[in-house]
Amino acid sequence: MEKIKIGGIMQSDGRALLKIMSVPDHVSVAGTILGALGENGINIELLVESFDIDDCGNFSLVIDQKDLDNALALLEEIKPTIDAKVISYTPDVAVITIFGPHLREKPRIHGRMFSSIASVGISSLAISTSLSSVSCVVEGQYLHTAVQALGETFDAPFQVKERPKDY
Repeated sequence: MEKIKIGGIMQSDGRALLKIMSVPDHVSVAGTILGALGENGINIELLVESFDIDDCGNFSLVIDQKDLDNALALLEEIKPTIDAKVISYTPDVAVITIFGPHLREKPRIHGRMFSSIASVGISSLAISTSLSSVSCVVEGQYLHTAVQALGETFDAPFQVKERPKDY
C-alpha cells in the first residue's frame, strides 16, 4: 500500500483525559467548564464536545497529568451548576497528531490513521480534527507502538516531534 505524504507526526505524553458526561444543553455549560479550568491555569490540549441521543453534552478534555487533581476538584465543584451526571478520567494518556498541509484535500488520511493504529491493537479514546491535523488520544503505554505504526503508514518528511511533558 502506498504511503500518503503528510507534513509530520507530533506526540505528547504525560497527559490525562477528563470526561464530563450527560450535561443538559445549557448555553453557559462550555463557558462554565472552560472558564473554570482556564482561570485556574489548566491548559486544554485537546477538546471534543458531542451530543448524545438525549441531546445532552459530553465533553472530553486532555490536560497535563500534573493538573489532574486540581481539575477534578474544580469539576466536582461546578458539577451541580452544569447538571453533569458523570465526571470520569483516564490518567496517563498521550496525544498523537498527524499534520498537513492540506489534509482536507486528502480524504484517505483519517481512515488510514485509525486503521494503522488498530492494526497493532490500539484503539483511540478520543479523536479531534482540524483542516490541517488529525489527533487521537491513546493510553500512554501504547504511544511508541502507535507512532511506529503511523510511521510505517505515512510518508512524513520530519522526525516525530515530541512535545515536552511540561509545556
